[in-house]
Amino acid sequence: MFEKIEIFDKRYRELNQRLYEPGVAADPDKYQKTMKEIKSIEEIVLTYREYKKALQTESESLEILGDASDPELRELARAELDEAREQLEKLEEQLNILLLPKDPNDERNVIVEIRGGTGGEESALFSAVLFRMYTMYAEKRGYRVEVINQNETELGGFKEISFMIEGEGAYSRFKFESGVHRVQRVPETESQGRVHTSAATVAVLPEAEDVELEIDPKDLKIDTFRSSGAGGQHINKTSSAIRITHIPTGMVVECQDERSQYKNKDKALRVLKSRLLKEKQDKQADEIAADRKSQIGSGDRSEKIRTYNYPQDRITDHRIGLTLYKLESVLNGNLDEVIDALIAADRAEKLRESME
Repeated sequence: MFEKIEIFDKRYRELNQRLYEPGVAADPDKYQKTMKEIKSIEEIVLTYREYKKALQTESESLEILGDASDPELRELARAELDEAREQLEKLEEQLNILLLPKDPNDERNVIVEIRGGTGGEESALFSAVLFRMYTMYAEKRGYRVEVINQNETELGGFKEISFMIEGEGAYSRFKFESGVHRVQRVPETESQGRVHTSAATVAVLPEAEDVELEIDPKDLKIDTFRSSGAGGQHINKTSSAIRITHIPTGMVVECQDERSQYKNKDKALRVLKSRLLKEKQDKQADEIAADRKSQIGSGDRSEKIRTYNYPQDRITDHRIGLTLYKLESVLNGNLDEVIDALIAADRAEKLRESME
């Protein structure tokens, strides 16, 4: 392991020196590419340097314990030795995690699709709650949110809504959100105060890059139609909405959020490419059973992953047995505690499998 990290350390020094070369400093593309590579190995290198410092402290403390006769000095050396060994254990575990193979999609933008499930109008209203939660969370992390398509109900819910989240590491933060989200609450449509259970499904797709997926224009059927839905200002005035059908798979994507037909077509194609890429990646993952086992339930739309219980102010993630009594805070976009726990559980599982 340490031989591999020494290579990273050497490369890290080389890259930092390269930043000052005229050919790199004056070329924005080369500079950005170099910075990206630096960032990809920086945490490993800096953690390793801390590890080497702790090793040095351990060695010096042992030397003092072997030579010193002064009880006070020996006691100080013993305390430093214990602290160094505790730090070494933590840093070694951290390095093992950092060296695990990374998800190649982690740095990508994502397309999130939310659809109302069981529960009729109440599930549509809950879909709007999830959209608000993700939007607020994205904003807290400095990501940009762009709605692609929405089918709004009269009460302000969404039968379905799809949106792009753009920002560094967006997929790494949102990828575990795919699945069925269940809500238990008294619906706005309920007059007798009874708690109902309904659900919405969430799909998270890594945005496909053009070089990864080529689509033959002959395989596409493109239709235009007039926008429809609750409250749209230009509904039925222009045929700007786009529906694209991918003939080989039968996959259909609609986009009517923009006034421009061209913009709607561009957005719809981005969604189509991302769906096709996700389908391709899922097939590859299914062929590698060990890889599929190492995932904390990411990507399966049929799996019930989380319950939001309003009467008890409780949110439960069923995949890792996490329960928090701070539902309102989470729905206001404070998702880090949940997502960090999912990432930690995923890393722990992959680390266990790598050691086996």
